[in-house]
Amino acid sequence: MTLIRFKPDTAELSPATAPSELLRDFMNLQFPFFPTEKAGTNAWAPALDVHEDKDAYTVTLEVAGLKKDDFTISFQDGSLSIGGERKEEKPANVERATLLRERTFGRFTRTVSLPAEVKADTISATYKDGVLTVILPKAEEAKPKQIEVKIAD
Repeated sequence: MTLIRFKPDTAELSPATAPSELLRDFMNLQFPFFPTEKAGTNAWAPALDVHEDKDAYTVTLEVAGLKKDDFTISFQDGSLSIGGERKEEKPANVERATLLRERTFGRFTRTVSLPAEVKADTISATYKDGVLTVILPKAEEAKPKQIEVKIAD
């Protein structure tokens, strides 16, 4: 049996990032409604949750330190895209050395593909206590229907 080494079609993959990129691509193929990202576009990716109930999808994003005007939110072709930028806080006229840095700064984009139709004109977004919440109401045809059972004569 001959083994052929897999060569991704993108030049942005490096040996250090290839496993995570391959896993992401696999998840996108198997579960297309899960969050997706384009390789190399994100300096950081805030944590994101997607929940579904009978009437809507709810997407929450942890983005402490941003203001409501720092976000760009769009919905097109069944995909919700949320972008923004967290800027590094630098005190004026103070020289200091950074001993430890765990907080991440920079631009981000998160994109979520949803598995059913959404009423795009009724999507709402709220931001409170560092959490952005986007509610995407389902279209009537995507909501579960209760079917009445009738007795046949």
